[in-house]
Amino acid sequence: MRGEASRIADRVSRDSLAPKLRDSGEDAWRIGNELFSITNVLDHNVQLERALTDPSRPVADKVAVLNTLIGGQAHPMTMEIMTDLVGRRWSRVSDIANAVEDFGVDGMMYYADATGATLQVSVELAELHSALLGMPVLRSELSDDSAPAEARTKLLNSLIGSSDLNKVTKRLAEHATCNLRNRRYLQTVQWLINKFSRHMGESMVTVTTATPLKIEQVKKLVAIYTKKVGRPVHINSVVDPSVIGGMRIQVGDEVTDNTVVAQLQHLNRTVQASA
Repeated sequence: MRGEASRIADRVSRDSLAPKLRDSGEDAWRIGNELFSITNVLDHNVQLERALTDPSRPVADKVAVLNTLIGGQAHPMTMEIMTDLVGRRWSRVSDIANAVEDFGVDGMMYYADATGATLQVSVELAELHSALLGMPVLRSELSDDSAPAEARTKLLNSLIGSSDLNKVTKRLAEHATCNLRNRRYLQTVQWLINKFSRHMGESMVTVTTATPLKIEQVKKLVAIYTKKVGRPVHINSVVDPSVIGGMRIQVGDEVTDNTVVAQLQHLNRTVQASA
């Protein structure tokens, strides 16, 4: 959890630089990748994080550290983002890496916008999430921080490397396992799905069913929940055979569970209570 100072620093920095990052067009791909690389460096170098966040250290000194680290190699927008971030106050030294990662994801989203692939990436991430629900062993291996990052990435590429997924989807999927950042793999994919949903100005409705939803079902759910929440919604369809039948629908913290497995669990509790 980030402290108040870090939340403010992250939000203000991203709001102020969003127009420039958006206007970078297809350069946002390079910027996003550079920011992911910097996130990884920061996560593995506490001394560097301290040097860039020490409130008693002049900003000019921090910028000098940045120049040593990435000066002359990085895209000018990457350097501008990092310069802005080191000039802000952070609740914890590690929070600056969180902000850099946020910017990296923003860069990927703006590149997807520039190439007309935003909705495609959002759908593909949801499909990846759904597919991994039925692969517990693979999920565990992708989240195994005791294994080298190269091994986890190789494993992921064996799953999606030859697919027709958009390159943004592949890069985000790779980032999620290359640098776990104390998260489970599926948790990071869901976080990315949510960010794309918010980016598109839609509310996320996660629908879990035993079999894939039909187009007519998706359209009906979109109509119902758009009216219910008062804004456009995106259906995140999750396939989980273990629910047997019915639907589990989650909007924010509100969950409506009409799956067969939920009804059986409820019946079992009722029987036990009356025994």
